[in-house]
Amino acid sequence: MLETGQPAPDFSLPIETGETLSLNDFKGRKLVLYFYPKDSTPGCTTEAKDFTALKQEFTDANAVVIGASKDSLKRHQNFINKQDLSISLISDEEGVLCESYGVWILKKLYGREYMGIERATFLIDEKGTIRNIWHKVKVKGHAAAVLEAVKAL
Repeated sequence: MLETGQPAPDFSLPIETGETLSLNDFKGRKLVLYFYPKDSTPGCTTEAKDFTALKQEFTDANAVVIGASKDSLKRHQNFINKQDLSISLISDEEGVLCESYGVWILKKLYGREYMGIERATFLIDEKGTIRNIWHKVKVKGHAAAVLEAVKAL
């Protein structure tokens, strides 16, 4: 399991535009990498809209917010268009990113067990070091709490 102070695992994956992003693209800036279960579900929509609403404040703090899930590029683009989001979303259809960040976990719902993405956020500093991790995120107020942590770095 990743811990604060460790180097963030590298990645190279596409976002909704088809452009590929890697961890090196964010050297010199802070990266907020948040994982969420699925596009167009209530909690995920609220979280994405909250991060979008604070995007300028993250930018002013030299930070970039990127969401990640296993949804396809097309689903991401539809989600962005429908919800008028201004943040980018990584498509991790193979689950490589989810595995490397330890958010692909066994979940339980109504007695049924299944694998799914844990809602989690990683704050990565300008040098690629993990500075904060939020596991089992509760959406309400989360984006604002992450912004405060970004400003405190």
